[in-house]
Amino acid sequence: MGYTTMSGGNMWIWIIFIGFTLISWLVSNQLKSRFKKYSQIPTANGMTGKDVAEKILRDNGISGVKIGSVQGMLTDHYNPVNKTINLSHDVYYGNSIAAAAVAAHETGHALQHATGYNMLQLRSSLVPAVEFASHWVQWILLAGILLINSFPGLLLMGIGLFAIMTLFSFITLPVEINASHRALAWLRNSGATNYQTQEYAFDALKWAAYTYVVAALSSLATLLYYVMIFLNRRE
Repeated sequence: MGYTTMSGGNMWIWIIFIGFTLISWLVSNQLKSRFKKYSQIPTANGMTGKDVAEKILRDNGISGVKIGSVQGMLTDHYNPVNKTINLSHDVYYGNSIAAAAVAAHETGHALQHATGYNMLQLRSSLVPAVEFASHWVQWILLAGILLINSFPGLLLMGIGLFAIMTLFSFITLPVEINASHRALAWLRNSGATNYQTQEYAFDALKWAAYTYVVAALSSLATLLYYVMIFLNRRE
């Protein structure tokens, strides 16, 4: 009976993994496709990604935030530790709708930080725990599964660590969505986009948000799988 349950569980987790891997690949491809498409459409006022980030900071009276260029494609991010907006080369120097949308989004995180946005504060408070969990969770889960009948508490510990990472993924969602809302509002009000190109900016940020949704749901599905193993362990 125990073997059958585990075999069924293994089958389902492979289906889930394959399903989310496929969805993640599709979303990632769509995001890259949208970014490439909207990179060909210039902003209405000719502003580059760097210009957008600088203007948003000035408009909101925020100082002490540095803007720099980093290598890679779609590697853009805001670092709250050293208050830096890191834009990929094409975003930093590009004057396209895609560049403006991404730059405005990342600067939206700087605005969240400056205004004490509660979800960003909660997310930041979890970073040390997530870093610890990500370092140890795979080894503790593996040991917990191998020793499930002798030391079930070990698997439970691994589930707890994985739950922290899953929680972090879900808390990230409102943080990213809020940053996009701030970005779109500024792009519209500043004249960087018009009626048509505002929809392009929205579409680009929408697909970026989907990557976080898929990651969160994938993490939750995996967490439930480990919980299932724990609940169906042999006594």
